[in-house]
Parts: sequence; structure tokens; C-alpha cells
Amino acid sequence: MIKSYAPGRAELLGNHTDYNGGLVLSIAVERGILVSGEVRTNSEILIYARELRQTYEGSLDRLEPSTEKPWANYLLGVFDEFRKRGLALGGVDLTIQSDLPPGAGLSSSAALETATAFFLRHAFGHGASLDNLEMARIGQAAEHRYAGVKCGLLDQISSIYGKAGHATFIDCRSFEVKNIPLPDDLRFVIANSGVKHALVNGEYNERRESCEAAAHALGVHNLREVDSATLERLAGKLSPAALKRARHVVGEIERVSAGVEALIQGDAKDFGELMFTSHRSSIENFENSCPELDRLVEVARTVPGCLGARLSGGGFGGATINLVEPGREAALVEALEKALPGTTCLVTKAANGAHVEA
Repeated sequence: MIKSYAPGRAELLGNHTDYNGGLVLSIAVERGILVSGEVRTNSEILIYARELRQTYEGSLDRLEPSTEKPWANYLLGVFDEFRKRGLALGGVDLTIQSDLPPGAGLSSSAALETATAFFLRHAFGHGASLDNLEMARIGQAAEHRYAGVKCGLLDQISSIYGKAGHATFIDCRSFEVKNIPLPDDLRFVIANSGVKHALVNGEYNERRESCEAAAHALGVHNLREVDSATLERLAGKLSPAALKRARHVVGEIERVSAGVEALIQGDAKDFGELMFTSHRSSIENFENSCPELDRLVEVARTVPGCLGARLSGGGFGGATINLVEPGREAALVEALEKALPGTTCLVTKAANGAHVEA
């Protein structure tokens, strides 16, 4: 029996910056997805999703997206990416277990892709062929081609490279990854609004297209190449909507740089203020928040010991992430769940990334 585990992730700063060649800060959370199973002697694929109580049956010889069981596409896309790279595979008998709430902005999809990729790499002996960055690219490509979401690499890299007690810094242009120590005594509260966050409905892809259009109008490869001063000087080149999208992304990249410096200096208060500012930009510029998330952030700001709050992930629903002092977690959870009925909270530290147990 092989067991492969990958955590979900929460984005601390750097909203929608990854596919713009920007900077991101994230953590792996203390919840995730376990893919366990064995290799078969034929090419058949059998996958049981425990929480859904559903089974997918298929074959390596007939890989294609499933319309009946779309959850299986995150695994099937990974299989397909291994095959595209000329890597030998066989059939498998898998079980999926998850304690990650789907649709909460914690990237259950990337965790599932990552856990699947780690299982296949180990089970079929491809460790020498696939480094961790390539594993992240496999997950990204699976999501593009089988789930229809043109995601960047933030989610997969965070799930793979997460380290307990550290934030994960990702430069999405050079793909440099660093783990930056977090203050020991801080906790994170993830507040799942209960508002279903379904990026395949098109909002995510539309935002990405707007960012690409803004970069093209500015004459740059991506928005990483522009700072705020330059953007305002060239604002007349952009449509009003494209300008707002660009302001968010460019500002987020600058907030990540400031956030790294705040963490290095041990200044959690300044880091928290950057989180609040980020959420305000999501409301005003990127328009990827919603009233429920805004309510959670407003309430969090009033709770003693909560240093920062913002939406985490693609937006349009899902979750907020809150930076909180030790001993204040219970009060914050109570306030958030009271403010928005249906909200459920997870208190977490930064956790370790994906791994395999054989």
C-alpha cells in the first residue's frame, strides 16, 4: 500500500499574481488529501472518493475528461501529463480521503493533483525524471486541460514546498522558492464562508485574460514588469476595467515584497495591515470578493488580536485568512461564525508539504 499526502494551501499575499509572473506568499495548511492504493497488473483505473461515496472506473487506454464525475478529472489529467512526458504507467486502484472543504479557496484541486502525482512518481519509479517543480507543472497542466481552469503554479508549489513554521515565497517569473520563518506565536484562522467558489464558471479565466490584455497594451510580457508609478503614468493606454485589474496585480506584487521584509523584521502588525490593504484592492480593483467575504473581513478587523484578514484564493466566494495572536483564536472564530451563519473556521499553523509513505 502506497500513501501519498498533499496539503491544501492558503495564500497570505499575492492574489492573482502567479500567472502574471509576480510574487506570492503562501502557507500549506494542516488539512489535505490522502491518495492511497496499489498498482494493478493491467491498464485499468479504479478510483474511490470516500467523502463523495463515488467510484470512477476507466482505463489508461481511454484517457479523457469525465463529464459524469468531474472530480476524477483532477486525477485523470495527471495521468495524461505523465503519459505526455513518455513516462511509463500502469493501472491503479486508488482511494481518496480528504479533510479539506471543497470550494473554500484552500485549493483542494491542487492538493488532489499533487497527491496523485506524488503517488504515480513513487509507484512507477520516476523520481529521477521528475523534480518537484516539474511535479507542480504537471498539476497545473492537468487543471488547464482537464478541469478548464487556467491556473498559475501558486497552488501546486505551495502544496509541494510548504514547510512547518514558514511562509513559502514564490517568484513566479524565475520560479525561485524560499521558505521564510514566521513568528512562532502567530496562528491563522481560515474562515470558510460557505459561498461556493467555482472557478470553472469563467470568472477566473476572464480576470486572467484582462491581465494579459493590460500587459499587451502596456507593451510588456506580463504585469510583473510594471511598477505602480509606471502603471499610473501609462494609465491612458488601458480601458477602465483593465486598469483596475492591473492596479490590483501590480499592487499585490509590491505588497508581497513589503510583506517579506515585514516577516524578516518580525513585524506581524505591518504584515497584517498589508493583508487588509490587499482585501480592499480585491473589492475595488479586481472585483473578486463578495459581500460574505467582505463581512468576514470587516468583523475580523474589530476583534482584538486579529492583525490582518483578506480573501484567500481565487475569490468569488470561498474563504478568508486571518492572522491572529495566540490565545485570541477562539474569540475570533466565535465572532466570525456569529457574523455570517454557515461559516466554519479552521485554526492552523503553517504545515509541511506533500510526501509519500510506502
